[in-house]
Amino acid sequence: STTRCDRSPSPKRCTLQRSVQRFGEGDLSQRVVEQGHDEVAALARQFNASAARIEKLVKSHKSLLANASHELRSPLTRIRMGLELMQGSTPSPAFREEILRNIAELDQLVDEILLASRLDAREADVGTVEPVDLVGLAAEECARVDAELQVQESSTDALDVSGVSKLLRRALRNLLENARRYSQGDITLALERHGPNVQVRVCDHGPGVPPEQRERIFEPFYRLPGASERAGGVGLGLALVRSIAERHNGTVRCEARPDGQAGACFVLTLPLA
Repeated sequence: STTRCDRSPSPKRCTLQRSVQRFGEGDLSQRVVEQGHDEVAALARQFNASAARIEKLVKSHKSLLANASHELRSPLTRIRMGLELMQGSTPSPAFREEILRNIAELDQLVDEILLASRLDAREADVGTVEPVDLVGLAAEECARVDAELQVQESSTDALDVSGVSKLLRRALRNLLENARRYSQGDITLALERHGPNVQVRVCDHGPGVPPEQRERIFEPFYRLPGASERAGGVGLGLALVRSIAERHNGTVRCEARPDGQAGACFVLTLPLA
């Protein structure tokens, strides 16, 4: 159906009405030409901004679902094949361990998909915003993976950020677990004050990340060229770190180790409270 504009004294208003209706009918690419500085032009700008955000969100969710279904299939297939092989026999401890590992992989993936979806939709209710002691948080997470914590001497004052504690913990944990997965040696987490910000630098001694891949590894389920599916990709780990950083008005990037050794560094920058 077409919106009736017979009674509309303004062609621009009529065009806006039609675009809103087409967008509502599913044409998410619908936009309005922004002309002038009147009330209709202001509405057109608001409509275009909202439409662009909704279109991006829908595309992102479609991509997330498509990739998630592919990633879920691998551990599910391994579990199914294992159970078929087990029929009529008593499972060995090693077999039980493998099944449990695959179930844990599924559980973690589902948890990450749900969190990614909530962050992507910018849900308000992802936790209470409060002052978070980043030094304490980093110390606990470093202890989990046997990483070395380095705090700049001039940063001995509290390095508090205003945020959601469980999300910031997830960001640090994902960076440290990613480093542990690929590192051939020690892992360090360094905290340093940079003006109004705090910088969290997680460095490893792994194979490193080629310069042309350092932005792409933050895409959901991105797998570096040459990495086998069995070895796993970064899943949603680094994508979640970026979403959490942006949620806290921060940034994250990947770079080479400053000392020139093999490995990579992930730098998370957050505004201090």
